[in-house]
Amino acid sequence: MGKTIDTLVVGAGPAGLTTAYKLAKDGHDVLVLEQDPDYVGGISRTVNHKGFLFDIGGHRFFSKSKEIVDLWNEILPDDFIERPRLSRIYYRGNFFAYPLKAFEAFAKLGPAESFRCMMSYLKARAFPIKEPRSFHDWVRNQFGERLFSIFFKTYTEKVWGMSCDEISADWAAQRIKGLDLASAVIDGMRRSLGLSGRKEGGAKTLISSFRYPRLGPGMMWEAAQEKILEHGGEVLLDRKVEKLEWQAETREWTARVVSGSGVRETFTAKNVVSSAPVRDLVASIKPTPLSVFHARALRYRDFLTVVLMGRSSVELDDNWVYIHDPSVRVGRVQNFRSWSPDLIPDEASSSLGLEYFCFEGDGLWDSPDDELIALAKREIDQIGLMRAEDVADACVVRQAKAYPIYDESYASNVATVRRELEMNFPTLHLVGRNGMHKYNNQDHAMMTGLLTALNIEAGERRYDVWQVNEDAEYGEAGLSGVEEALSSERLVPRRVA
Repeated sequence: MGKTIDTLVVGAGPAGLTTAYKLAKDGHDVLVLEQDPDYVGGISRTVNHKGFLFDIGGHRFFSKSKEIVDLWNEILPDDFIERPRLSRIYYRGNFFAYPLKAFEAFAKLGPAESFRCMMSYLKARAFPIKEPRSFHDWVRNQFGERLFSIFFKTYTEKVWGMSCDEISADWAAQRIKGLDLASAVIDGMRRSLGLSGRKEGGAKTLISSFRYPRLGPGMMWEAAQEKILEHGGEVLLDRKVEKLEWQAETREWTARVVSGSGVRETFTAKNVVSSAPVRDLVASIKPTPLSVFHARALRYRDFLTVVLMGRSSVELDDNWVYIHDPSVRVGRVQNFRSWSPDLIPDEASSSLGLEYFCFEGDGLWDSPDDELIALAKREIDQIGLMRAEDVADACVVRQAKAYPIYDESYASNVATVRRELEMNFPTLHLVGRNGMHKYNNQDHAMMTGLLTALNIEAGERRYDVWQVNEDAEYGEAGLSGVEEALSSERLVPRRVA
């Protein structure tokens, strides 16, 4: 039958490794299986190309949860650096500081456009759309139609490959939570006047600095892997879970696993923690859940990064630049030296990551690397962030299922899957971004892993991990906020059947 363990964790991303670290540290038997043959960290990994290190998407280390910050410090105590947050928006040939600087934005938009934006905002506040259902509705209510079309529409539709009218308002409420035009303008005025930026407790969107591991976010997850091993746990790479068979009589799971070379293994576990995409997880479970059809309806957005390396003649201080201009296909540009100088192997080189959002199997995803590199060189030259002739080397990294899509049916599909899995498989726990089909941040994913470990240790679903990044107190205040939420009976603990 193969090896028997207490807890099997599927996926070595932030959520899975946090779960495993907490359990292993507390003396529990835990095994992590990761499909990637080389890296832990999932989308938070750090890739190495000839000494150039780069992040997949850019990962700030900022959290309102003391427990998560303490966990970062515990796992990686000596390798954090403090970085200024510098980002801009590129729109119609102009660069706008982001978060916006009010005077700069008004000057570059011009008095007529600025006036139209303000009138549009006032109209939206006076006559809001009741019960906004789409991303378009939600942003229009918060910022007005003009600012929606300038600073939200083009970029958002590049990211998701669909109209803003098809994207659920849930996504905007999560990703832009706590930010409105008034707070953005007030913050922008302070920045324009050289005063201090965001105050503690404000919207994450407005933070002016963040912490970052010296050698990229993968450094955190490689350290977590080492600590799991030190505490007696196991982490196995290049392992794909093909089947998860539930034995109701013994209340155990049998996992059938295959390596990249075709070697097959079997593991038995009392608990399974999964950060795998919901669609893949449900398809692997035997007996097959009835909600498999709802899981199949869940959709994902993929992206690829073209990294351009060379000695650039363009001065660039930004961490990243959002590309709102529809004349180019690139959606965002990462400047890895500004994330950490140690990501670059010498003092003179630059390394820019151009992010292209796509669907796995479409024309962009399937394009040969040389065509993608040629496209990236043309577009970076057109935008003016680097000259094409300065590029000395390049590589392409593809990331499947980077973003769970919030379409109009996703919420009901996820709710149906969750209800059946919790009812029929009491020792199966879903964590993380893809594991819960929730577009959460790294710290939120870690919180779902930490709470899941506590649930396993308690032998009951004491903490509702689905409230993380839904309820501000529950998801961001940390365990103290969780306990307060529980004691107020807003979130009722439930026992495992």
